[in-house]
This record gives sequence, structure tokens and C-alpha cells, in this order.
Amino acid sequence: MEDKRILLCCGAGMSSGFLATSTAKAAKELGYDWYVTAKSQSVAIDEMPDYDACLLGPHYESHLQEFKDAAEEMDSDVAIAVIPQKVYGNIDGKALVEFALQVLKEAGKA
Repeated sequence: MEDKRILLCCGAGMSSGFLATSTAKAAKELGYDWYVTAKSQSVAIDEMPDYDACLLGPHYESHLQEFKDAAEEMDSDVAIAVIPQKVYGNIDGKALVEFALQVLKEAGKA
């Protein structure tokens, strides 16, 4: 589970940027060598094939199918999921690591 690339998708991104930093720190503390970053929706869709998981902010839940369709068109096996509101709202990096691990496991990438 080491050396994973996690992409957080947000709007303009203050909260997601803080969450990315918190998640990278928590992953490191848990012994994972993860690269975690936050990008806007337009950039995230284009770049998601370069990542193991693309996690959408809760406010982008209505775009979930759009991301899945784009991944399929790009022939990408990126795992895509919506971050739980509680995790996102609390900027809880450790909880996001746990959520990402679950998403990666379900996608067969763990």
C-alpha cells in the first residue's frame, strides 16, 4: 500500500488543499509513502489517470458519474469516490487515509 498517488478534487480549493496536506502527513505517520494533492475539477478530470485514486469533495457528489465516465473514456483504472462530509468538513487526514485505503481495496488497488 506504499507509494500511492491520491488526487482530491475540489472547487477553488482551500479546504481540499488543507485536507491534502493533513492526509499526506497522516499517511506518513502511518508508514505510507503517499503523494496527496488537491486540484480543481477541470484539472482533476484531465490528470486523474496519473493517480491511484481520485476522491471528490462532497459538494461534487453530483459529478461522480461524470468522473467515472471520463475515466472509462481514458481507459483509466483510477478508483473514484466521494469523500464523506464528516471527513471533509473536519479536515481529518487520518480518516481520509482510512477512507482511501477502503476505496483502493474495493478497487483492487490495495
